[in-house]
Amino acid sequence: MNGKKPRGAVLVGSVPLNDAEEALSTVSSILGKHLRRIPDGETGARRNWIRWQLPLLSSLPFFETVPGGTGPYSEHPRVRLRPDVDAKTVVFGPLGYAEAAKTSFQVFRTLRKAGAIPKGIRFQVSLPTPLAVVNRFVDPSSQAAVEPAYEKRLLAELKEICTTLPAAELAVQWDVAVELALLEGVWTSHLGNVKGGVMDRLVRLGNAVPADAELGFHLCYGDYAHKHFTEPKDAGLLVDVANKLAAGVRRPIDWVHMPVPRERTDGDFFRPLARLALKPGTELYLGLIHQTDGAAGARARIQAALAARGDFGVATECGMGRRPPETIRGLLELHAEVADPLS
Repeated sequence: MNGKKPRGAVLVGSVPLNDAEEALSTVSSILGKHLRRIPDGETGARRNWIRWQLPLLSSLPFFETVPGGTGPYSEHPRVRLRPDVDAKTVVFGPLGYAEAAKTSFQVFRTLRKAGAIPKGIRFQVSLPTPLAVVNRFVDPSSQAAVEPAYEKRLLAELKEICTTLPAAELAVQWDVAVELALLEGVWTSHLGNVKGGVMDRLVRLGNAVPADAELGFHLCYGDYAHKHFTEPKDAGLLVDVANKLAAGVRRPIDWVHMPVPRERTDGDFFRPLARLALKPGTELYLGLIHQTDGAAGARARIQAALAARGDFGVATECGMGRRPPETIRGLLELHAEVADPLS
């Protein structure tokens, strides 16, 4: 990383402890020497990733609520534009992401000043893609009309974060999960050209992060009830997306995270990593830590991955927000145990 030694682990976001102070201090005390960046835990209302955006959308006067679909990722209601609303008049107010980041950063700065967080570690802000929120919570009939307005507001919040907080102390991560479901053909969307539409959006989001802030992409296959929305046959799609990001994003990408299913200790899953074309300075993290099989399972997946790619750090597949809080310390300690040989 621009002459810096890569560290052994990354946290992709949620750490379900009581609040940002507990999440930041606990993570730092266990994993501080292994991390470049620490998220605020996405505690409270943000614990279940984007679900907290649904009540906000439902409260807006230009939407009406309609029934959702079926299945573990679609059972919630959705919103659609009221018949008398002109889509051109739709404007979103605060979404809550900027306010959460500003509040948590003050906690981060206080802890760092007190020595509870090592110097040099950045404050990580994890953001969903606009397409994720719109695809999951907006009725298909209104998605094309609503997405541009929601993206405009989320990018305004990104700008607010990076101008009111010191960009040189920030790391911004885009959470890319719904896009993989679209590319896998599991879910439908309003996009005419799914591959082109997804990548155009991800590149645009990457380029929106100021150069002084770090930029990362968390690629994800979902974690609802600890199950993926589909099981990837191998890491091929993850590599394809990462390569297109590397080619398309103008500014440096500081890290890319890829999930690894628990069952995949075979070389076939990791073989596509041999054609991964990240630019120099981009760190790769593999989400191969699973609480259910501990360090032994993680090391088996590490050995399988090393046959295709020799330089990577470790992580869980997804955030930890859906896990019982009492299991988090042990899971963080597992990160440290596995990361020690890699640091």
